[in-house]
Amino acid sequence: MVLVLSALSLQAAEYVEIPAGAFQSVLPTADTPLDVNVGALRMRTEPVTQAEFLEFVKENPEWRRDRVPVVFAESRYLEQWPQADAIAEVQSRQPVTKVSWFAAQAFCEGEGGRLPTWHEWEYVAAADATRTDARADPEWRSRILSWYSRSSATEPASIGGEPNAFGVRDMHGLVWEWVDDFNALIVSADNREQGDPDTTKFCGAGALSMQDRDNYAILMRIAMLSSLQAANVTGNVGFRCVRPAHGDAR
Repeated sequence: MVLVLSALSLQAAEYVEIPAGAFQSVLPTADTPLDVNVGALRMRTEPVTQAEFLEFVKENPEWRRDRVPVVFAESRYLEQWPQADAIAEVQSRQPVTKVSWFAAQAFCEGEGGRLPTWHEWEYVAAADATRTDARADPEWRSRILSWYSRSSATEPASIGGEPNAFGVRDMHGLVWEWVDDFNALIVSADNREQGDPDTTKFCGAGALSMQDRDNYAILMRIAMLSSLQAANVTGNVGFRCVRPAHGDAR
């Protein structure tokens, strides 16, 4: 059954307040892990669904797969939809995938937000159901790593995981997610030797050391995201949005 949605058929996206906090990122500098301070923000409690992205495409037809310029999305963009402006009913609650960074950012901007930065995403994703930072727990790391070992050949399951300590669900277990600064996570040694002044701002690939082997699953995500270009799409990358914290004028 093909599903065509009206604007009234979708509930407003739920955002939760994420308090400011400090943590150690698994993305290190040349010698030591980064001590990161994350400002307060609001984050979507769930990844953007296929149904929500369908409504966005209907309201912004320039993002239909048969109209979007190739510079903004490669040819596989939204190819899982049976039509350019419709989805199968079973897809409704699945996280949307095969969307480019450009498309994800446009969706978030239309919702009054943006994509999270890597550190914002990593900060929230470090939580389990009761702890805001569960990364030292071997069982937590094992569960995440077991998901990374699964095949991504099939479409993801529907959203519905238990919320973590921040009230955010499905940070792990369904899809990987775009972040705003995905292309700044790793810079190859070759690029650093080309005289590009921007590359000195970011961590180089050689700085990822085995001191972080316990967080190998997260480093896999960094490596995957850094390998993409903004127009690329894959079957296991979706996204969620963030907004400024209440009272924050930014």
